[in-house]
Amino acid sequence: MRLPCLSLLLILLACPLQAGTVMVFPGKAALQGAIAAASPGDVLRLAAGSYGPAVLDRPLTLDGQGGAVIDGGGHGTVLTVTADDVTLRGLTVQNSGSRNEEIDAGIKVVKGVRRTLIEDNLLRDNLHGIDFHGAIDGTARRNTILGRRDAHMIARGNGFYVWNAPGVLIEDNEVRWGRDGIFSNASKKDTYRRNTFRDLRFAIHYMYTNDSVVEDNISIGNHLGFAMMYSRRVQVTGNISLADRDHGVMLNSTNDADVIGNLVIGAAKCTFLYDANKNLIAENRFQGCDIGIHYTAGSARNAVTGNAFVGNRNQVKYVGTRDLEWSLDGRGNFWSDLAAFDLNGDGFADQVFRPNDLMDHILWSQPAAGLLIGAPAVQLIRWSQQSFPATLPGGIVDSHPLMAPLEIPLAPDLAAAAAEVGDRWTKDTEEDAETDLAH
Repeated sequence: MRLPCLSLLLILLACPLQAGTVMVFPGKAALQGAIAAASPGDVLRLAAGSYGPAVLDRPLTLDGQGGAVIDGGGHGTVLTVTADDVTLRGLTVQNSGSRNEEIDAGIKVVKGVRRTLIEDNLLRDNLHGIDFHGAIDGTARRNTILGRRDAHMIARGNGFYVWNAPGVLIEDNEVRWGRDGIFSNASKKDTYRRNTFRDLRFAIHYMYTNDSVVEDNISIGNHLGFAMMYSRRVQVTGNISLADRDHGVMLNSTNDADVIGNLVIGAAKCTFLYDANKNLIAENRFQGCDIGIHYTAGSARNAVTGNAFVGNRNQVKYVGTRDLEWSLDGRGNFWSDLAAFDLNGDGFADQVFRPNDLMDHILWSQPAAGLLIGAPAVQLIRWSQQSFPATLPGGIVDSHPLMAPLEIPLAPDLAAAAAEVGDRWTKDTEEDAETDLAH
């Protein structure tokens, strides 16, 4: 009988122990004590109540069940993850420290940590919400992050701080107040989708982030919607910018990006390209902005096709001596101020469209000339340029304008949220800080 018993013992030793479920009850040191006593893979279920900050140094699941509050007491980071395969769920995480140099946060996932899952949590009154700081393949979904409002916007932290964190997925979160919704720096192969951002400086702010996806996000009433800076091969698709103050979408020294299917309504500039090259700007709707698209600082070799420029005060701002063709493979853009015929019914206007003339160039370089905009001499110049196109300066040329605009539907609840922004940007408040970017 010894041999069968010995075999059974060896089999049991070879099998991993099943993870346990441990109930944890409130107390300032209770959570850290439970972590220290836990085995890898355990699930710690936290009873409703208040707990102190903690470091997760082994693979565990913290389940707050919707009633557990982890309070940092105003010092440092509240929850720090230093082990792979940690899950944080159903928690309220609040009151981090205020030291930006330490990147104090509600939740920090440190360098090299893999496969952290952060879902269904409420983070409030933290300097930064969630910091993926060199972490790999982390996921944050369905979290609500309410940032601070006790300092000037530029001095606050970000909802998500992503630094050198490849493979991060941030989806279905809501971020309000603070500085930037997502600040992504020196990272790659990340995906940010279906998030909603309100009352921030930037909804999504990219710096040196390559080969990443920004899709189906919503920005309402921020200083700037989606800012891609010094980045390459970014997919910016299906996003919505409503009543953002400065720009809906900005490409600043960003190359080889695809900006497709986005809706921008009511910004100072729907889109701003600054030293941006070899990008595809297609199938977007730019509506009700002071400027539909501002194209400047040596931006070149960008394809602009299939877009709808609707009711912008100035459809295009471009000061240059070269003609730039804004159609691709025989397909241009829709311009709401183009009065044209389509006699053969092919869906394209029967004339070439130039959104700017010599007077536009003069007004941009000499704003005081706006006092003469209604003068007969100005009207004569504009008439002569329309009659004799050879007299036009270099500028945007659409050789195949579309007769019908691209429609991107807007849900009634989003329209109502945008209406709430109202005249906020005309008031001098702590929320109304400059973006400190080229205008």
